[in-house]
Amino acid sequence: MNPKAYRNSGRLSHRKRRQIASTLVPLLAYLLAASSAVAQKLSTETQAKMESAISTFMAESRVPGISVAIVQHGELLWSAGFGMADLENSVPATSQTLYRIGSISKSLTATAAMTLWERGKLDLDYPVQKYCSAFPQKPWPITTRQLLGHLGGIRYYKVPELPYSISQTDPEVGNTRHFEDGIEGGLKFFASDPLVAQPGTHFNYSTQGYTLAGCAIEGASGEKYADYVRESVLVPAGMLQTRPDDRFAIIPLRTRFYSKDQSGAVVNAEFLDASYKVPGGGWLSSAPDMARFEVAMLNDRLVKRTTRDLMWTASMPSDGLGRMAYGLGWQLGETDGVKDVGHGGSQQGASAMMLIAPDARAGVVVLTNSDNIGAPALATRLLGIVLGLPLREHKEIAVDPKSFEGYVGTYQLGDFSMAIAREGDRLFVKIRDQKTQLVPESVRDYVFKGSDIQIIFVTDGNGRAKELILREGGSDAYLNRID
Repeated sequence: MNPKAYRNSGRLSHRKRRQIASTLVPLLAYLLAASSAVAQKLSTETQAKMESAISTFMAESRVPGISVAIVQHGELLWSAGFGMADLENSVPATSQTLYRIGSISKSLTATAAMTLWERGKLDLDYPVQKYCSAFPQKPWPITTRQLLGHLGGIRYYKVPELPYSISQTDPEVGNTRHFEDGIEGGLKFFASDPLVAQPGTHFNYSTQGYTLAGCAIEGASGEKYADYVRESVLVPAGMLQTRPDDRFAIIPLRTRFYSKDQSGAVVNAEFLDASYKVPGGGWLSSAPDMARFEVAMLNDRLVKRTTRDLMWTASMPSDGLGRMAYGLGWQLGETDGVKDVGHGGSQQGASAMMLIAPDARAGVVVLTNSDNIGAPALATRLLGIVLGLPLREHKEIAVDPKSFEGYVGTYQLGDFSMAIAREGDRLFVKIRDQKTQLVPESVRDYVFKGSDIQIIFVTDGNGRAKELILREGGSDAYLNRID
């Protein structure tokens, strides 16, 4: 029987039970989340350090508004808003302000998919067409596991995303159409395109691949994607404010979206209708809601611990080329030697970061209403404060410039590349038309001058780099040497 017809076949008592549950469960979840949030609080000293770091970040980045939430001891302890959510109407940002979370949406989608896997409704290793018949057959099978780990061979955008003032002309990056069925509309952008690689062989970060994963969620659950995410993730975690970014809906507490022009002046962000990519980049949330997601993951309230560990284990392509340190919907990395997991998000009018230090049962959420302003850098600083780590001081050491010859070359991850060049007794990194000096902190560890971005060269026995690790904002990326 057709699942939709079955649900509408007059089973009134079942439907009423679901209606009652849909009212009571969110209320109970909210009460539980609220009580846990006030059970403890940050120390005065820690909060002062947090606010000082946020103030410095806002002054340097000129971001209009920002909201932050802190998790410690596996509980939501503190959240606050700073600056303005709406400059034109003088509306301040608060802890409850709703922001675009961009690619952090992928962590929500992956978690929903894994609940279906736990229930035996979604086989991660079966061809995705079993659950999404709208996606055409390709030369090789594609699985949901590969999609969640960006190994499915699905393309990314056809043009570089940044700057948005240029990429806005691309029909995907600057989409202006609204889709009532975002999964169907999103698939039409890429379903007929060839794969960029045989699935499983190559890491290719793809928001589009998550649209396909969203289609698989619909097929496996028999529900609309957003409805199933709400049922399996949002309600159990107490995330009552989180919802898809719908430009037609009246959404209380939603921020305005900003950017900066070439002079650095704050302007309104380029337009975006994200209805076509909700699974990979189309949710709105608040800082405390995303912190509740972190709490739910730390306390095994959404998936089993073994499932969580699987999600937080790096997926490995077979080609040995560049890759992000990425599990199933989660980025992996370190903050000052402490292992962390999380995800970043960036799109028109938003820069966001969610970080968790699992062993310390701590986490931070940083949501902002301006694009390309570096939320990950603030997130790692705040996580360091939560963990009680000393402020990292970059200490330059003297190294033999001859060692630089083993590092000089071009390194690549997907369509992103950087060149390492030697100029006299100094080492530089060149990305597009920008050149930055690399400051040595050890023979193989370097930092971008004036920032916390790190490069770690992975060398062979002769001192020649085979790849480098780019560590930024608590996340790692491995770039393969191509010359």
